[in-house]
Amino acid sequence: MSSSVSARSLRKQFGETRALDDVSFDVEAGELFGFIGPDGGGKTTLFRILVTLMTPDSGQAHVLGLDVVRDLWALRRRVGYMPGRFSLYPDLSVDENLRFFASVFGTTPEREHEHIAPIYDQIAPFRERRAAALSGGMKQKLALCCALVHRPEILFLDEPTTGIDAVSRRELWDLLGRLREQGMTVVVSTPYMDEANRCDRVALIQSGRVIALDTPAAVAASLGHPLFAVRASARHAALNALRSFPHVHSVLPFGDVHHVTDVRRDVPVDVIAGELRRYLADAGFADAEVAPTAPTVEDVFIERMGSPYE
Repeated sequence: MSSSVSARSLRKQFGETRALDDVSFDVEAGELFGFIGPDGGGKTTLFRILVTLMTPDSGQAHVLGLDVVRDLWALRRRVGYMPGRFSLYPDLSVDENLRFFASVFGTTPEREHEHIAPIYDQIAPFRERRAAALSGGMKQKLALCCALVHRPEILFLDEPTTGIDAVSRRELWDLLGRLREQGMTVVVSTPYMDEANRCDRVALIQSGRVIALDTPAAVAASLGHPLFAVRASARHAALNALRSFPHVHSVLPFGDVHHVTDVRRDVPVDVIAGELRRYLADAGFADAEVAPTAPTVEDVFIERMGSPYE
């Protein structure tokens, strides 16, 4: 399988801030690839380089076989880009925005209707409404239509679900899945760890460095410490108690439980679970439930960042 994106040793610095630090990766053709990481991790800088809006300080990147610096004009017609912030014209209607972006690439919404129909049909009832008056989810769908109207070969979406409701998040990811099924390469970034499972492969990125890259299942399975789910009625008090457990590596609030990792890799998990139960009972949490649990991508991200409780 050929690579749609290939990056080697990318670096970018703004003053004293190192936005990208020796970033290398490949995205295969037809893949839904996700960059997962917090704000300030380097995702937006990386995307701007890949879509030719910024040049790296060093390193190389190729998209669709074209160099992002030397071949920028040839590349721009072949990529679709949806930036993190809503960047369409707020005073123009839905149709006016779409028609404008189509005209930039010498086409029309009518000519490309079949291509954008699965997304456009959802916003068509609001086609006369100004973009500024759309809901967050509808704004993102309009932006996605504008990014797709010229039939790009690869699509880059920088945090497309930030700030929209849970239903719109799910709908947008469903749309991305359909695009991938149609053979389009989709590269997306998100700060939401739970969205990693919607990708074929993910790269965890923090402080400008890729700290893990694999399928979501393989990344989750790479957790280096035994993991336990702890449930107690006094959740906040239990959190503080767990952070004082002698062998704790990290404690992460996780829904209605706490995910706790232990620094010991050579002790059976049932032994550690028993120790945790006794420790919590002695600390006044007699109702605490402790059980080994399967790790998630978020658990791995926390571990790779390093825990302040280690």
